[in-house]
Amino acid sequence: MSFKERLFKIKSVISDYSSREIKILINLFVFVTAILVFTLLAKEVVQGDTQKLDELILNSLRNKDSIKVPIGPAWLTGLMTDITALGGATIIFLITATVFFYLLIQKKYEFMWLIFTATIGGALLSFGLKELFARERPPLVFHLLTVKSMSFPSGHAMISSIVYLTQGALLAKVQSNKNLRIYILLVAIILVFLIGISRVYLGVHYPTDVLAGWSIGLAWASLCWLMAKYLQRKKESKAN
Repeated sequence: MSFKERLFKIKSVISDYSSREIKILINLFVFVTAILVFTLLAKEVVQGDTQKLDELILNSLRNKDSIKVPIGPAWLTGLMTDITALGGATIIFLITATVFFYLLIQKKYEFMWLIFTATIGGALLSFGLKELFARERPPLVFHLLTVKSMSFPSGHAMISSIVYLTQGALLAKVQSNKNLRIYILLVAIILVFLIGISRVYLGVHYPTDVLAGWSIGLAWASLCWLMAKYLQRKKESKAN
């Protein structure tokens, strides 16, 4: 191997190492920021400081003549109901199972367990946080859906953040086309955003519930990706 070839190889290793380190630092930054946002929201909600703003936003989404009637055309309620179903347990289970077995067939076991851990762990975390804060849902007069669980944080916003962002990042990772990677991630982000908005529009969550769900969901997804990076690096070091 010539000196020029060795120099090129060293540069490639350094470039790859730097790229991986930057990604890890970005993940850490996202994780810490999301945790701080959730902590701040939780504190404000527990103290009742967000209640007036939450109720103001809910009222602004209802007809002035009747609080039971949402603003906008009649078809919008049906559209929001369909969108919110994308963050429900049935759809999330079907999508996760499909991706899980696809990765199993492809023998991509690390990503397979990443998806499984992120989804199941996120669901358990969501249930635990709801029971811990035990915030009541908005008054029934706002509800356009029947719900029974606690309100804070929004499970739909949290689980959709975990599943769609994690799986979107996974699909983007295996794409060679940069524009396609951006498109996949953009679709995932828009989908998570719309699911959260639908929960507020349908009157089953306060806006702060959704914000908290997004933040803790993003934190959990970032943590899972950090673990995946660690396991992947550990596997590479053993191979070497």
